[in-house]
Amino acid sequence: MVAVHEEREVKYDVEEGVELPGLDAVLDGVAGSSLVLAETSTYRLQATYFDTADRSLGRAGLTLRRRTGGADAGWHLKVPNEQGARTEVRLPLGRPTVPARLQQMLWARTRGQELVAVAVLHTLRTVQLVTDRAGTPMVELADDRVEGRRLASLLPQAPSAEEDAVSWREVEVEAIEAGREVFDAVDRRLRDLGLRVSETASKLQRVMGDRSVSVGDRIPERLTAQSAAGQVVRAYLSEQVEQIVSRDILVRLDVPDSVHKMRVATRRVRSALKTFRPLLAREQTNPVRAELKWLAAQLGAARDAEVLRMRLRHTVESLGEPPGDDPAPALGSRLGGEYDRAHQRLVTTLNSARYHRLLEALSTLVVEPPVRRKGIRPASAVLPKRVARSYGQLRALVKQIADAPADEQDHLLHEARKAAKQARYAGEAVTSVFGDDAAAFASAMEAVQEELGEHQDSVVTRAKLRHLLSGADVPTAFTLGRLYAVEEARARESTDRFERTWAASSQKSLRAWLK
Repeated sequence: MVAVHEEREVKYDVEEGVELPGLDAVLDGVAGSSLVLAETSTYRLQATYFDTADRSLGRAGLTLRRRTGGADAGWHLKVPNEQGARTEVRLPLGRPTVPARLQQMLWARTRGQELVAVAVLHTLRTVQLVTDRAGTPMVELADDRVEGRRLASLLPQAPSAEEDAVSWREVEVEAIEAGREVFDAVDRRLRDLGLRVSETASKLQRVMGDRSVSVGDRIPERLTAQSAAGQVVRAYLSEQVEQIVSRDILVRLDVPDSVHKMRVATRRVRSALKTFRPLLAREQTNPVRAELKWLAAQLGAARDAEVLRMRLRHTVESLGEPPGDDPAPALGSRLGGEYDRAHQRLVTTLNSARYHRLLEALSTLVVEPPVRRKGIRPASAVLPKRVARSYGQLRALVKQIADAPADEQDHLLHEARKAAKQARYAGEAVTSVFGDDAAAFASAMEAVQEELGEHQDSVVTRAKLRHLLSGADVPTAFTLGRLYAVEEARARESTDRFERTWAASSQKSLRAWLK
């Protein structure tokens, strides 16, 4: 069984021999008198850390270890998220070889490379648990004496030896059941008492030193309007491929919004390959575009179910209690089940050989882009014209909408939405070179896309409501009818807003840089 939980902690550097203030002093004034100290415990821990030979996990900020001793012995995979915390995946201790389940979860980073032991740490840990008056664990304070060394697998200059051990002392505060307010209060109190936040994010990073630089620390490529057009496109593609890879494990863990962000990155790569098609060899990019379309569809099934569930839940809440028995929980459960099944299918897709081949193809695309002659020309001479072409396609569709019969309106609005997204992504792809002009254009296209997206969401939701109506009992049918009426009103409102947004977003001043 895999256990997943959110980890929020802060580490502090403490010199050996320094007398720490009593924990009573640390807790003084924190959450009034609602916190109490539990019994102190001491553990001896041994943690072996694993990575590929080229440190692909460390460079991505991922930490994989097998730890013995203490209350949570087992395999631990720590995954950073955008909220400053980490998601920790835990598996039972088992054998000392990396479990297949973890290897599978990490494939996007390792590309199937062997995960080898890279460091071992021995820690003498003294733990003080802080609880509330009911005995619920809130915050854990640990005083650690650590000794660590890199292993021979990463020492080519001395393949039969281990690097000399390094030792240090650190204090760690970790939230368990505590709310953010209590955790932050304890953190502030420790700083006020003179503890200094550690300069390294983890014990492993301290042992590995500068060899564990993360992806986010890389120096971005400097580009100008005179840079080769293909070089600008390559840099953008590289950013989006990295987004796909970094979201992979978050999608597997069902981190909120991860499916959406991975889907967006997938669409951006596919859109760039279409917009800048004359710059790259089609015999190499067309197969990648086709596979990206397949992946986007797999992500879309889960994302659409997620959006529908949230949309209907919020609408039900806004309507208040319907008369009679409330069918909202049953409706939410049904939609939640659809999302769960879609997510399970998506994880199966991410474990497939087809997906693995796509990741390999994307890696090749950014490392060795198939640039054609036009891609060698200056960005200023090539890229604005490609962005202008994407805008022209959107404008042509908008003109069709005004004269189209009613039964074609929804289809044309959806096509215009896709074209607005294409134009937006085209503008975003060249902001590194054309700066504020490109960013303003992309923002205007995003506004158009958002209004058309609201309309399309209403179209999809109404279709789902009609499907749910089949076989529904009277209370549920009543709620579904009310929801349908709300969606009809939303569609009319979004169409009106689109017309105003298009007028503002199609000003010539936003496209002056495209000439």
